[in-house]
Amino acid sequence: MAVGSDRTERQPDALAVARWCAAQGWPVHPLAPGRKTPPANCQPCQESPHSPTDCPCHRVGRWCHGFHAATTDQDLLGAWWRVNPGFGTGVACGPAGLVVIDVDSHATEVPARDRLLPGIPIHDGVNLDGLENGYHTLALLAALRQAPDPSQDTGTLRVRTPSGGLHIWYRDEARHRFTCSTGSSPGRALAWQVDVRAHGGYIVAPSTVTTGGSYTPLAGATVPAPLPQWLAEELIRTGHLKDRPNQQPGTPGSGTLQPSVPDRARQAVVAAGGGKRGAEKVLDTVLQDVTDCATVPEGAGFTGKLNRAAFTVGGLVSAGHLTHAVAEQLLADAARTARPSQDRQSSAVIRSGLAAGARQPLHIGKARG
Repeated sequence: MAVGSDRTERQPDALAVARWCAAQGWPVHPLAPGRKTPPANCQPCQESPHSPTDCPCHRVGRWCHGFHAATTDQDLLGAWWRVNPGFGTGVACGPAGLVVIDVDSHATEVPARDRLLPGIPIHDGVNLDGLENGYHTLALLAALRQAPDPSQDTGTLRVRTPSGGLHIWYRDEARHRFTCSTGSSPGRALAWQVDVRAHGGYIVAPSTVTTGGSYTPLAGATVPAPLPQWLAEELIRTGHLKDRPNQQPGTPGSGTLQPSVPDRARQAVVAAGGGKRGAEKVLDTVLQDVTDCATVPEGAGFTGKLNRAAFTVGGLVSAGHLTHAVAEQLLADAARTARPSQDRQSSAVIRSGLAAGARQPLHIGKARG
């Protein structure tokens, strides 16, 4: 790989990362410095919400609307990174022909057996002792299909994430037009704590550095291998094709407003650890949950996720980790990325969630679940 893979606290020539990705034929777009989410839209886009497809900014070379602005134009990339050399790099998966298996390793309660592998019953006689995260459910799925564990596939690009997860990159040579899953429904994930990045979404580029750490390429191949046939079949089975039917209102992930869940917010803070970095991890996580909804036009549970994010961020504001103005702007930017035509509704959800969260400060390192 033409970009460095050593872990560092500084962005390792961020423009070089973007240029290397574009040279592979992968359209790229900026990420906000130190974060894994896109930078804010320009002021006109913020003041007049509209669909990314109707935005005039892309024709004049602006980066508004996240992955919708992705390009391989080296001159344009140079212009963007001259504006802010601290930008990270996101890769628009669909135009790049990529399918990335996103394996998480979150310390959360293991769900019931029928939610570990969507659509696949796991007999009570199967010993699941020690199963804790996405690495284990992906290995379990591979074993059931008598296939190699993708997390151990040295023949394709694999990238360790700052949280201990793994991005496994593949080329969709058959151009199935698979779509992302966002974790909002067990039926849309490949497995518990295993999501998919494909059409309608982006992935953080290898060697990008955020406040949480580096996206570090692992030993082995430095470019994606073709998507294994068995994984393609699993993605079809779990509903990741672009022409899948939309969910009906009232089904999981349908966008119905969900109540605030302070216990979950506090658990997220505890899991993130203490101090300023812990607050940044919590902030990144909840903002990512909101922006991920851009990958699913309907059925992503956007309002509920924005409400929970605002509640959590309100707790961070009340505890002194950031100002109310900054919090409101970050949430508004994330909401516009996901639902650019719902600015008024999003603003109402943000105000309500921030106010509710402010009544329960989230003191990082002191909270208890």
